[in-house]
Amino acid sequence: LYLRFLTSLRPLFLMKKTLLKRTLLVSALTVMLLGAGLTAASWYLLDYALRPGNRGFDTERAWHEMDSVYPGLRAWHDSLSRAGAWHDTTLTALDGTSLHAFYSPAPHPTRRTALLVHGYTDCGVRMTHLARMYREELAMNILVPDLRHAGASGGDHIGMGWEDVDDLLLWSYMLPDIFGDSVSVVVHGVSMGAAATMMLSASPDQPSYIQMYVEDCGFTGVYEQFRKELREQFSLPAFPLLPCASELCRLRFGWKFEEASPLKLIRKSRGPMLFIHGTADTYVPFSMGEELFEAHPGPKARWWVDDATHARSYQKDPKGYARIVGNFLRNERL
Repeated sequence: LYLRFLTSLRPLFLMKKTLLKRTLLVSALTVMLLGAGLTAASWYLLDYALRPGNRGFDTERAWHEMDSVYPGLRAWHDSLSRAGAWHDTTLTALDGTSLHAFYSPAPHPTRRTALLVHGYTDCGVRMTHLARMYREELAMNILVPDLRHAGASGGDHIGMGWEDVDDLLLWSYMLPDIFGDSVSVVVHGVSMGAAATMMLSASPDQPSYIQMYVEDCGFTGVYEQFRKELREQFSLPAFPLLPCASELCRLRFGWKFEEASPLKLIRKSRGPMLFIHGTADTYVPFSMGEELFEAHPGPKARWWVDDATHARSYQKDPKGYARIVGNFLRNERL
């Protein structure tokens, strides 16, 4: 009787076993599909962020837009070119990437030099308003690189400031050859260029003649900035897409989003820094500027520009911008 009972249960056991196998198979396929979908979405996010199109390469459009906002800028450049005071130069990065920059000596010989660093999807041309300020109003030498994947530089993706630090070091090593052995340098970056400037300020490999830094509307970190953009542009949470994209960035490009953190590195900054941020900035929130200022160990100064949006502090108050920067340089004895 007992054996008959067990025999009667056998179909039920077989059915449960088959159901379990099917459940495991469906679960495995679901996990694989979710994993494949997450990887595809992360790949798209990485290309969307680090290969966002050709705006940074369109230097003619950049000149047109800059000259419309700051009239006479193109004529200023052309006059320097005709006088032989505007030069192009290149170098080869440590990974073999060809990098381009333009430079111009000050109207009169000086050791005071500005290394100017442009922002995300921009190029060196979009820093010419500040180049003109430094050369004409502050009487300084200028060098303006095209960062990776911008302008006339090579590279197949944007480095978000993190990959640009080593390139900026190479440009800084060239400054004595261009402007003389006794150069005294300020590094001035805007937006992503400001993030690169802050991370450069913590590098133990920078030459001693880099004396100080100006950061204008830089973000606290790549992870934090991407998290904000995911939420605002796509209404998506950071997890799990952002950690996956960060790991994919490590596999493709050799670095993770979390590494590119000005907020962490600025605590090791080696020189005085001026912080500039528009109070109406919503792209890189004004609160990030406040957080970065508090994290810097000093010496430091700040200028919060009322009602200025992202990277528009100079446009909002060009005379005030030149005065604040000039006072900072004098106070820190550049």
